[in-house]
Amino acid sequence: MADSDQQQQQQNNNQATPPQNKAAAPDPTETGPAKARRKFIIIAVVLLLVLVAGFFYWRSTLTEDTDDAQVDGDLYQVSARVSGQVIKVNVTDNQEIKQGDVIAEIDPRDYQVAVEQAEAQLANAKASYVQANSNVPIVNVQTRTQVATSGSDVATAEASVAQAQKNVAAAQARVDQAKANALKAQLDVDRYKPLVEKDVISKQQFDQAVAQAAATSGALLEAQQNVVAQQAGVAQTLSKLNSARSDAAQARENAPKQVAVQQARAQAANADIMTAQAKLDQARLNLSYCHIVAPIAGIINKKNVSVGQNISPGQNMLTIIPLDNLWITANFKETQLQNMKVGQEVTVKVDALGGRKYKGRVTQVGGATGSRLSLFPPENATGNYVKVVQRIPVRIDLEKGQNDDHLLRPGYSVVPDVGIK
Repeated sequence: MADSDQQQQQQNNNQATPPQNKAAAPDPTETGPAKARRKFIIIAVVLLLVLVAGFFYWRSTLTEDTDDAQVDGDLYQVSARVSGQVIKVNVTDNQEIKQGDVIAEIDPRDYQVAVEQAEAQLANAKASYVQANSNVPIVNVQTRTQVATSGSDVATAEASVAQAQKNVAAAQARVDQAKANALKAQLDVDRYKPLVEKDVISKQQFDQAVAQAAATSGALLEAQQNVVAQQAGVAQTLSKLNSARSDAAQARENAPKQVAVQQARAQAANADIMTAQAKLDQARLNLSYCHIVAPIAGIINKKNVSVGQNISPGQNMLTIIPLDNLWITANFKETQLQNMKVGQEVTVKVDALGGRKYKGRVTQVGGATGSRLSLFPPENATGNYVKVVQRIPVRIDLEKGQNDDHLLRPGYSVVPDVGIK
């Protein structure tokens, strides 16, 4: 009985005291959909953690980015190319203009006068060339005629010499004849003289013989004088022949030179035409420079020119900020350049445009660090040295059509993201 009472009391105690592991026991109501929802949440959290880890891995291994980057472009300093007074200004600050638009105008009157003077000089040079060029064939004909004439003069002089020599021979023959006549007449006088003394012949016959001897003596003297004269004529014709030959030789030698001289004058006149044409072209260029036009489309900035102002060549008038041909200069750390190459695709996020993204490509990697290109590069050989990670400028060109709306401006801060793999 005691044992049964003890068992009954222990059973009552067990029913009165709740079990200690009742809270840890599975709730029979948490079956079915509740268990599936809890499992889905756990899987989603794990997947999110995997995606976040993969994103950071991709960002660290497949791309390189930097916030030290900005939009760059060539700023055009517009200046005058000629001096003068400004008579018109067509632009204002921050005005958008197109390429070729007239920015300002300089008083063109002085340059118009210079053009007219150059045109007159060119016309004068052309007239001189026509005259010099027309004289070339004239001089050519004249020199040929002179050569031919001098040759004819030589032939004539040679014929005159031959004729004079013949005249000398004829005169010498007459001298011989006169000598024979004089000798015969003298012999007659010698024969008649004893005969007249013996009265064999008459005194009249003897006088005739004496007169005949005197006449033949005079004829001989005349013939001898004629020979001398003919010999002098030969000498004169020989002198003329030598002169004609000298003139002919000089004509033959000088004829090409005279033609060459005239041709040189024509060439010099042609050169004068070219010089005058160059002066005219320069004058027209100076006149065209009176209209100062925009070299590129962009926005006007820093305008410092006004109507009535006298400007000089090279004087800065304003700055044009381009809207096209812009690029990105990104300063990457040297530790980021190991896998960066020309041609890699880049995504550029522009802060000023609400994070708008542009597509581009790496086109250049700088040749030196920014510190080395600074005005005062650091000298690490002196003082205490602290290693600092340097930055290299990288040029990124935008893809064609990315900036057709011209919203980018030089100086905008951007964040480029370069795909290095």
